[in-house]
Amino acid sequence: MRAVVQRVSQARVVTAGQVAGAIAEGLCVLVAALSGDTEEDARFIAHKVASLRIFPDEEGRMNRDVRDAGGRVLLISQFTLAADTTSGTRPSFSAALAPAEAEKLLQVLATHLANEGLTVATGVFGAKMQVELTNDGPVTIYLDTREKRRN
Repeated sequence: MRAVVQRVSQARVVTAGQVAGAIAEGLCVLVAALSGDTEEDARFIAHKVASLRIFPDEEGRMNRDVRDAGGRVLLISQFTLAADTTSGTRPSFSAALAPAEAEKLLQVLATHLANEGLTVATGVFGAKMQVELTNDGPVTIYLDTREKRRN
């Protein structure tokens, strides 16, 4: 799985003119499921997202995680994170997990985030969405479970 995690002061996702999910302070997480990903990958991403110490403490140092900060998570599927741009100028998305399987794995991820003690809002899987956010910091972290496997 690949995820882009952004610390936000607010974020929302709109589809068909309706707000599908919204949070105040917390994390906006864009995620793609890749071929070969399993529930273990979802569990790893959930734990890492919940545990990233990227919120400021009383001294302004990034020492608090989203739970410590009282934040929430906005989880949005984004298959384009599976893009392979190594050849040519048109990205290949062949590494993306099939939609039905990816949707199930993203639901598993949302459940694992909730099990980590987080309130989770989501976008609408497979829908055309507009994401609005205020990146706080800016702080943006890239996670990839394949890097974990290499180590």
